[in-house]
Amino acid sequence: MELWRIFGEALEPGETRRLSLRVPMGGLPNQGQTLLDGRKRADYEMPAILVNGAKPGKTLLVTAGIHSGEYNGIPATIRVARELDPERMSGRAILLPCVNTSGFWTMHPRTLPEDDFNLNGQYPGNPDGTVGERLADFFVREIFPQVDFILDFHGGSRGERMTPLAFFPTHAPVREAALAAGMAMNIGFLIESQATKGEYSYAAASMGIPGLLVERGEGYFCDPEWVEDDRRDLLLLLDHLGISPAPAGMRDTALKRRVFREAIYLEAAREGVWHPAVKKDQAIQKGQRLGTLEDLFGDVLETVYAEHDGHVLYLNCGLAAPKGELLVAYAVAASEA
Repeated sequence: MELWRIFGEALEPGETRRLSLRVPMGGLPNQGQTLLDGRKRADYEMPAILVNGAKPGKTLLVTAGIHSGEYNGIPATIRVARELDPERMSGRAILLPCVNTSGFWTMHPRTLPEDDFNLNGQYPGNPDGTVGERLADFFVREIFPQVDFILDFHGGSRGERMTPLAFFPTHAPVREAALAAGMAMNIGFLIESQATKGEYSYAAASMGIPGLLVERGEGYFCDPEWVEDDRRDLLLLLDHLGISPAPAGMRDTALKRRVFREAIYLEAAREGVWHPAVKKDQAIQKGQRLGTLEDLFGDVLETVYAEHDGHVLYLNCGLAAPKGELLVAYAVAASEA
């Protein structure tokens, strides 16, 4: 294994290094990253752990906290980073446990507070743009060319009830590698995704890098069991990629892994009070009532029905539904493996 040069650092084989990764934001009006006390920082900073294995192999990028209120992947990534032994590794890992640090510390629920940029939906960014655009561009230019696989941790947002799942890219050059990696993890629902503008999905569609987006947890909570499940999945992925061996028996061989061709997202056509009629992880049939949208007098504004047979992935249980709010998402056409 040779010296690893990345982000201005040089790591020897068998070395782990922690650093504050800085993305330049100079020249922006009001400067870049928002700090907890409201001050601005000229560079956007996020924690990074770089692990250079003693032997050659693949490089894995792990990101968490891209949506700052989706927590489970953050401690899971931190724990795995502390467990990895570079002397036993064949390959490298770039671990970014909290990408949207300004959103995390200011408790902004999802996007970057500086410019409302969605780091999972607005790639490829712009080197001369806003804070979020510059972050996305930094990933495209400085990080993606260094890696062979991407794992991006997410979770349920406000009011969401969620079945643990993973999205994998539909693009032919990377589809099978991503699906095989998902099959190696303890996730029962694997959904083929047409997305092209998110972090992992842009890398897959535009740069030919396979990856997975894992969703686990709900309601902006951080349950220890969800954290442990994310940790196990990351260790299983490292094992699958041949980078670092996972403990024996970690993969759940009894779990049925189902593959779905797409996910259907139904949103509120107008603002209303949402009353779901189904639960997460429930099989549904075409034409089945999924819920009703009412006004504050209890009059029905809209009844939402399933357009296909499928399985409920996640749904909004938060009552208030502004126009455009996600009401329910379900997967279509399953197979088992």
